[in-house]
Amino acid sequence: MDLLNTLVDKGLRRESPTREEALAVLATSDDDLLDVVAAAGKVRRHWFGRRVKLNYLVNLKSGLCPEDCSYCSQRLGSKAEILKYTWLKPDQATAAARAGVAGGAKRVCLVASGRGPTDRDVDRVSDTIKAIKEQDGSVEVCACLGLLSDGQAERLREAGADAYNHNLNTSEATYGDITTTHTYADRVDTVRKAHAAGLSACSGLIAGMGESDEDLVDVVFSLRELDPDSVPVNFLIPMEGTPLAKEWHLTPQRCLRILAMTRFVCPDVEVRIAGGREVHLRTMQPLALNLANSIFLGDYLTSEGQAGHADLEMIADAGFEVEGADRVTLPEHRAPVGDGGCGSHAEGAAGGGCGSHADGAAEGGCGSHACGGGCAPTPAARTEEARTDLVAVRRRGAGTDLAPNA
Repeated sequence: MDLLNTLVDKGLRRESPTREEALAVLATSDDDLLDVVAAAGKVRRHWFGRRVKLNYLVNLKSGLCPEDCSYCSQRLGSKAEILKYTWLKPDQATAAARAGVAGGAKRVCLVASGRGPTDRDVDRVSDTIKAIKEQDGSVEVCACLGLLSDGQAERLREAGADAYNHNLNTSEATYGDITTTHTYADRVDTVRKAHAAGLSACSGLIAGMGESDEDLVDVVFSLRELDPDSVPVNFLIPMEGTPLAKEWHLTPQRCLRILAMTRFVCPDVEVRIAGGREVHLRTMQPLALNLANSIFLGDYLTSEGQAGHADLEMIADAGFEVEGADRVTLPEHRAPVGDGGCGSHAEGAAGGGCGSHADGAAEGGCGSHACGGGCAPTPAARTEEARTDLVAVRRRGAGTDLAPNA
């Protein structure tokens, strides 16, 4: 297929596809799906080999968020029966992080519900970051605390944070249909604050909220412009008690096309399969490793994920390997100027990259490691059956007395 040959050539040169080419990937037929995966897989392997980076979520503060993000089980007015608790103490958060690292995670993502941190909250998280780093200096730490005020990103960086997550989630045109308590521009501003402070920017999207193909392409191209080092792709987990509980538009095939399109548009960045992979990709998860080079290990913020040992078996059985702490995730041209495995780019945005620059777990989160309404699904997409049997509220790990799933 000429389209795929063109996209592979562009991906190997770090060149952007056209919007029309990106839309064409989403419009491919099921008969062509394996060809699409194989083509995007060439780009993925060129920049990241067969390595899979493991990330682990620690929900520092769960529920009771004042924001009204439609996808989020922690939102204002949510009736989802999730765990609700206030800030974990540094030793509790460190113990949770330790379990993820023991399971193979290279990065720990510290998430807290809310509009954004107060200065006192930044102090709390800074103490936790320092405790994790004292325990294991090789662990990358990403914070996801919502909208940042001036100077807060710098303080997190000084405390030892390597990255900051804040997802765009969906296109600017449909953002107001998802959230009314803050704007798309607010999210862009926070990603830029993180970048300017020398933190590795992490920003992604949520698919499955009823958006069109055009919306998906819009948000991925916007991410390319922001140039984050990692792009989490979340698939909406329709949680009971949220406005989007009845939104079941995704099939495994559509998820693979979305991941492939993201890889073609952002060829040399860490593309992470985030929340919802177990619900929507199901038995096709191993195939998705040909497109993404990063996943979350174990549970998400408010929902349960696949067992950690099953993640490791899946990676090995698919012929991939877990990326060790001694490996730098990003290609050399995007490698950090300073120490560590993530950070600001060595060369400017003009070099190509994901472009000219909330970790994600699609059932809730301020960043969001999460999901929101939007337009009707594209006519080409078939509606999936509701698989509520695959959605389980997290009852273990952070905020409980039970061992985490890692």
